[in-house]
Amino acid sequence: MHLVYADEQGNVFDHEQYYGVGRSGEDLIELIEEDLIPLPAGATLVSLPHTRPIAMDPHTGEMKRLPGNYQAVGALLPQGFTRFYVPGYSKTDKTYKFPLFGYTAVVWKDGGFYVAAEQTDDPEPWNPENCDRKELEIEVNRLLTTYPDNKLYKHLSHCALEYECLTASNTFLQRLEGAVPVSYSCNAGCYGCISEQPDDSGFVAPQTRLKFRPEVDEVVDIMLEHLKTPQSIISFGQGCEGEPSTQARTIIDAMKRVREQTSLGYININTNAGLTDHIRGITDAGLNLMRVSTISALDEHYNAYYKPRGYTLANVEKSLKYATDKGVYTSINYLVFPGVTDREEEMEAMIGFIRRTGLKLIQMRNLNIDPDAYLALIPPPQGEIYGMKAMLEVFRQELPDVVIGNYTHVPKG
Repeated sequence: MHLVYADEQGNVFDHEQYYGVGRSGEDLIELIEEDLIPLPAGATLVSLPHTRPIAMDPHTGEMKRLPGNYQAVGALLPQGFTRFYVPGYSKTDKTYKFPLFGYTAVVWKDGGFYVAAEQTDDPEPWNPENCDRKELEIEVNRLLTTYPDNKLYKHLSHCALEYECLTASNTFLQRLEGAVPVSYSCNAGCYGCISEQPDDSGFVAPQTRLKFRPEVDEVVDIMLEHLKTPQSIISFGQGCEGEPSTQARTIIDAMKRVREQTSLGYININTNAGLTDHIRGITDAGLNLMRVSTISALDEHYNAYYKPRGYTLANVEKSLKYATDKGVYTSINYLVFPGVTDREEEMEAMIGFIRRTGLKLIQMRNLNIDPDAYLALIPPPQGEIYGMKAMLEVFRQELPDVVIGNYTHVPKG
């Protein structure tokens, strides 16, 4: 399980003498065989700027910083995998914040790269290699020609072709889960938001947020084009927008018009669910699926990350329970981080939250953030840290009727 590191030119090496280590919260962790899987297809190795790798001497167990001008290396995992550890590193510039990705510990073993992670869903539906770029360009041109005045299709074409967003690409390829963003505003100020950052945040938003309010006709066009099979999903709430329920009137009007014309497919919303009255209206208009983004079921932690404006975690819980009681297949988009999500107090609070709301699916999402910046933001641990692998097992034991995965699923049966 040899250390993987990079030089300043980005060339990657493995160290013959030292072992790689992982990090859980602030703690450096020796990696063991049971925590490792081969580097998944579609994963990417990246160097961590302004760092030095931390390694372990296998003879003494001593953790040490690798000498020389080398950088730590992490893996960016595709959908379908939940990481156990962040790479071991120390920063040479404490003020620098990493780009907004989910870095996973990686080592070299038995002639190949291995990562500290577990497969928790089928990676194939969201494998970028399954998106034919030539076919995508053809379909983008077709739909832009068919709907030349639809500003929302133009916006999504940029997301699909420039950002290579798979959900936007699905909208044009008319498969799986497609995107229909509607909101340029938000009622939260998420730390590390991927579509909008204050100038002094130190982060660079990797996407451009939607700049206009779509017309109902534009939304209906996209929904009807996508909802052509029983298993198709069209989703409000994308990385390129704010909180979709702030545009509840547009969503409700579009949903009603669509359901007057077709009963095919599933209508989904990805939401923070803080605007309970708006969520009730959207639910009552015929919503099928709802995925609620959360990072914690503890108020102090939740508020530190989301910085909610005009709502509380109690509102989120009410929204989820209302939707569940109305027959919506509900899930959480659970932003998980080693050494935080697997804390005893976090696990107890989340298990209680899930039981009270009756949700059906936990979508594990590796949090894309600078580890040091995140840990400085949130409360310190109060109890035991179980480890991510043990946390998954506890969830499976305590919540046997809840599916654990990584992306939106349609109900079975």
